[in-house]
Amino acid sequence: MLKGVRVVEIGAFITAPLAGMILGDLGADVIKVERPEGDPFRRARGGQYSPNFVAINRNKRSIVVDLGSERDRATLLALIDKSDVLLDNLRLGALTKYGLDPRVLAERNPRLIHCSITGFGAVGPYRDRPVFDAVGQALSGISSLTLDPESPFSSGPTISDDVTGMYACLAILGALYDRAQTGHGHRVEVNMLEASMAFIQGAFTHFMQSGVVPDRFTRASASQSFVFRCADRKLLAVHLSTGEVFWKSLATTVLEAAELASDPRFIRHAERVKHYAVLRDALAARFPARARSEWMLRLEKADVPFAPVYQVDEALADPQVLANETVCELTHPTQGRVRTIHSPVLIDGKRPQNALRAPPLLGEHSQAITAAI
Repeated sequence: MLKGVRVVEIGAFITAPLAGMILGDLGADVIKVERPEGDPFRRARGGQYSPNFVAINRNKRSIVVDLGSERDRATLLALIDKSDVLLDNLRLGALTKYGLDPRVLAERNPRLIHCSITGFGAVGPYRDRPVFDAVGQALSGISSLTLDPESPFSSGPTISDDVTGMYACLAILGALYDRAQTGHGHRVEVNMLEASMAFIQGAFTHFMQSGVVPDRFTRASASQSFVFRCADRKLLAVHLSTGEVFWKSLATTVLEAAELASDPRFIRHAERVKHYAVLRDALAARFPARARSEWMLRLEKADVPFAPVYQVDEALADPQVLANETVCELTHPTQGRVRTIHSPVLIDGKRPQNALRAPPLLGEHSQAITAAI
C-alpha cells in the first residue's frame, strides 16, 4: 500500500518507532536513524536486541548517524532530500540545534511530510519538559481512571506512548493523501498530552456535558462491565452493555437467579448503573459456585458477552488467536527467530503483502543506505 514511500525515522523508545513500524507494516521503506550508541530501548534487557526494541522496530533498516558530525549531518540531509516522510520524537528544538531546522528541511524538500512528536506541544509552560508514558498518563487524566487512589501503584502497559504513536501515524497518512492531491508537503505535530486526552475523550465529554468527574468505576458502571472470581480461582470478564437482553440472559438463564432480574434496583439499565456496586457484589457472590470453564459454557450458550481474563502466555494459546494467526514469526540472519504480534490490519481479507523484515541490528544497513544516496 505504501510501496515507494520512504520514511526517515529519527526516534527512540516508543512513540516515533511505533508510528514508523506501522508505516513499515503498510509497505513503506522505513530507515531508522540511530545515534552511535543506538536506540536506548535496544539495551532495555541487556545486549542490543531486547524484547522492548524488537516489539516496535520490525520492517525497518538501520543507519548510524552521529548528529554531532558535520559529515554525518550532510549524509542525513541528503537522505531526507530524497525521502517522503521525516518522523522524529526529539525534544523541542533538537533538530534546529543540530543544524536541521524544519523550515530549511521544507525548503530543501517541498514535498516532505515532517511529523514531529513532542511531549506537550510547541507552546505553553511545559513545552521544554522531558516526558515519558507515566507523565502522559498522569497529566492527561488517564491515571485517574485506572489507579486506586488509596493504593496508588503504577502498573499496566504503556498507553500514552502507544496512542501518541498511532495518532502520529494517522496524521502522516492523512498528509500523504493530501500531498497526492496537491503536491505539497506538510509539517505535522502531535504531542503526547493531547493524544492521551483525545484517547479518553469520552471521559472529558462526560464531565463537560454533565459536570460529573469520572472515576475508575464510571465507565464500568455505565457499560455494566464486571470481573468475577470463579470456584477454581480463575477470573472471568462479563460485559452486559446498555441493553436488556444480555442482563436478562445472565440473571435468568446463566445464574438462574430470577430474584435478581425482578429486583427493582436492577430492573432497568439506569437503575443497574446507579446500584452498580451492589449488583457487582451480588453477582460476585454467585460465581464461586462453578469453575470458570463451566461458567464459560453457560455464558456462550446464553449468548452473553464474556471472556476469560488471560495472562499473556494464555492469550497466545487461545484458539481464536491461533485461528487469526496473530503471532508474526520472522528470522534475522544473526539473531535467529523473532516472534512478535502481527499488524492487526487486513486488506481484502489479507495482511498487507510486504516482505516482512526482522528488526535490524544497530547500523545493519548503514553502508547500503549511504551508497544509494
